[in-house]
Amino acid sequence: MNVNMVMQELEALGKERTKKIYISNGAHEPLFGVATGDMKPIFKKIKINQPLAEQLYSTGNYDAMYFAGIIADPNAMTDADFERWMDAAYFYMLSDYVVAVTLAETEIAQEVADNWIASGEELRMSAGWSCYCWLLGNRPDSEFSESKIANMLEIVKNTIHDSPERVKYAMNNFIYTVGVSYKPLHAKAVETAVAVGPVEVKRDKKKSSFLHAAENIQKGVDRGQLGFKRKHVRC
Repeated sequence: MNVNMVMQELEALGKERTKKIYISNGAHEPLFGVATGDMKPIFKKIKINQPLAEQLYSTGNYDAMYFAGIIADPNAMTDADFERWMDAAYFYMLSDYVVAVTLAETEIAQEVADNWIASGEELRMSAGWSCYCWLLGNRPDSEFSESKIANMLEIVKNTIHDSPERVKYAMNNFIYTVGVSYKPLHAKAVETAVAVGPVEVKRDKKKSSFLHAAENIQKGVDRGQLGFKRKHVRC
């Protein structure tokens, strides 16, 4: 399938209601409003195809960019490629759920994510913290430096309340993910979550929402999820 054929299939799957939901979360035209689950039949026909992924991502169409992440070959991408993808990721559903997810399947994931966290740019920071969530929720605990993750928890504790809004979400999710998926620091994650307390996230034209990492970690423990690891990062 070429890029035009994929775009036609995506357009046929678009729904106005889904489109409105995406727009309410920050997406803008062009987009069709395709539910992510509806993309699976197209993926089965294409499988992994990095050149096609690059063409789709460069369209600027949200649905095409999302699908690009599904068919991308992460190990064929360099740090410069990920920087380029981040430059085009104009809202969190691209930065955190396309670029960060794709990055999480590479050997350079921690190095790139560390640079993004230190960048001072809201969506890069959000993607960096989110990438660690995808990594911790998938890879063996032995692949991580316990002292490094502990230091990251300290950074979150000291900066989350003053961080940009999307970064607050990603940082809060980092505390939760360490608490549930990274056993060596479960207790420290709980301690951090309690110290942080509720995190207020301000939203445009909506009431603020409040994030509660401590409660969510406890719910995960109660469900028997301590040590949970996903088999795959990408669906």
